[in-house]
Amino acid sequence: MKTPYWLLLVVSGLVWSMDEGDYLVDVETEGAASLSVLWVASSGWAEAGADGYPEGFTIDLMREFAAWLATTQGLTVELQFEQEQDWRVFYERVRMGSGGVFGLGNVTITEPRRLELSFSPPYVRNVAVLITHADRAEILQPEQMPQALAGLRAMAFAGTLHERRLQTLKDSVWPEMTMDFSNSNQAILDAAAADTHFAYIDGYNYLQARGRGAPLRRHPALDDPGESFGVIMPLDNDWRFLLEAFLAEAVEGAGNDWYRASLERHLGSEIAAMMAIEPD
Repeated sequence: MKTPYWLLLVVSGLVWSMDEGDYLVDVETEGAASLSVLWVASSGWAEAGADGYPEGFTIDLMREFAAWLATTQGLTVELQFEQEQDWRVFYERVRMGSGGVFGLGNVTITEPRRLELSFSPPYVRNVAVLITHADRAEILQPEQMPQALAGLRAMAFAGTLHERRLQTLKDSVWPEMTMDFSNSNQAILDAAAADTHFAYIDGYNYLQARGRGAPLRRHPALDDPGESFGVIMPLDNDWRFLLEAFLAEAVEGAGNDWYRASLERHLGSEIAAMMAIEPD
């Protein structure tokens, strides 16, 4: 079994450790492996529990994968969970890692990202929603935005698809749109609730905020439902084919019961209904 190594890297002002987990090819005969699982906190998906151990739907997913490996492959797998606070560092740590490294950060599957990361098959589908303060009139088509949102600025998490969506609207219907940036989904929700900004945000974040009483409105005519989230891995991660087989069974096939139950337990029935991948 390989010994993990750590190498401090500094690139463009970001600092992270180089991560390594066991390669499948090296442990098949030994029957035991250690895998590195990096996670970014997100309510219901991955967060620190009362006992200090991580919990949430994506944490359940990796634990179910480890149990499946024991049952189907005869492998005893130890999952080394580690939280990463900065999403950008999280992404780079996984990209620069090697072997059995996995990332849980609700990363949208895109073709450009496939050039630098391996993705699992989707574990949920996502809807991106445009949000404003609840008192704003519903926007029925993009051309209404300049008038309906007069006096507001856009806000985006820099470098995300949500920023690109807003930029597309600026280019197509609202050249005078101005945009601020944040590295916190909560700050974006707070700015929309304060009626100073509008934003695109993941649908589950909107529903969770509404459930907490935030005065927000969704504008369904501007929904973008064409996203899916996947577990990310370094390009040389040779466990990805087993993860694909596990998800085919656990998400899309006969093993779907735990999947829907975990989504509902951690995220609620409304979010589960919006995001769950239905079995074949």
